[in-house]
Amino acid sequence: MPTSATDFSIPFLRSRRTNKWHKFADDVLPAWVADMDFGVAPPIAEALAKLARNQEYGYAARDGALAEAFARRMQSRFGWTVDPADTHPLGDLVQASFSSVMAFSEPGDAVVLQLPSYPPFMRAIEDTGRRLIANPMRDNGTRWALDLAAYDAQPDPRARVLIFCHPQNPTGRAFTRTELEQVAEFAIRHDLIVVSDEIHADIVYPGNTHIPLASLSPEIAARTITITSATKSFNIPSLRTAVMYFGTPALKERFFERIPARLLGSPGVTGVDATIAAWDEGQPWLDEILAQLQANRDWLAQNLGDALPGVTMRLPEATYLAWLDCSALNLPTTAGQFFLDRARVGLNFGETFGPHYANFARLNFASPAPVLKEIVGRMSDAVRRI
Repeated sequence: MPTSATDFSIPFLRSRRTNKWHKFADDVLPAWVADMDFGVAPPIAEALAKLARNQEYGYAARDGALAEAFARRMQSRFGWTVDPADTHPLGDLVQASFSSVMAFSEPGDAVVLQLPSYPPFMRAIEDTGRRLIANPMRDNGTRWALDLAAYDAQPDPRARVLIFCHPQNPTGRAFTRTELEQVAEFAIRHDLIVVSDEIHADIVYPGNTHIPLASLSPEIAARTITITSATKSFNIPSLRTAVMYFGTPALKERFFERIPARLLGSPGVTGVDATIAAWDEGQPWLDEILAQLQANRDWLAQNLGDALPGVTMRLPEATYLAWLDCSALNLPTTAGQFFLDRARVGLNFGETFGPHYANFARLNFASPAPVLKEIVGRMSDAVRRI
């Protein structure tokens, strides 16, 4: 058994019944789906243990408790004052993106999305009969940057929604206030509803700050649905708990005129209690995790050039995800397939983040340092054998 939150061994990780460690064959080291190879905060463990001790599995009396915890967290962490009445709890942020697209657009309408992008956002557009307006980000040699002017040059008259990932997955960008102000002006200028996915907001490295988009002004708040959860930062994705926050009561009313609340379901009591414990009491644990994540990120940045010559990565400012550009390797297959076949490392395939990213792969570095080094070592050996 591990003795701290960050010292899990490979045999122990493989013994856990998680999709991350069982999607691939047993000889593959996984570095794909966005969860962490760590434990959970003691307050979360105690909240779940209390439910078990009390056999508290009846219909839960938690009305408003998650919304109040969300409001406390936004105030304490980001200095953002929100009204709990404008929240809505649900089990899954993918549900939130699908339902928001359906609530604020019609089939045939367009949705703007920065690429590369978390794949379910593209599914939320295409599977509901909307049209994807790709707004590719640019690698400026230092970081991945927004290019809103590219859309301004050819606006779509039926654009209704902007899905905005902030911090950005997979590039690891933590957008500056100036960039966010440009996004707000863009959304207002084109009369777009914004779905702002801020699930990685807690995982931001020194020198960068997370600023909730809706906190910038009443004007952008009135058209922004902020969707977030404790699942990424506190490592509890299977507990299925999330929050939608509507910037005004009127926006929330418009949403529920189109989407019956019953279709969204609701989070279970385990997720609610774990999330409240995480947001109210889990910060000391998260500080420890952030230190490990930063150490992993910095080690990866310092050693990538020697270990994987020809592979480049812009330093993640947030998240625990590295977006690897393998274009210079001239691989015989897609990057993700190459590292799976030749290194026995399971990454997210770049082409799932957009059709032009087959030479990229996403690496999750939220692992104990020895595990990360083994992953990179395998990849290095594969590249050197090309």
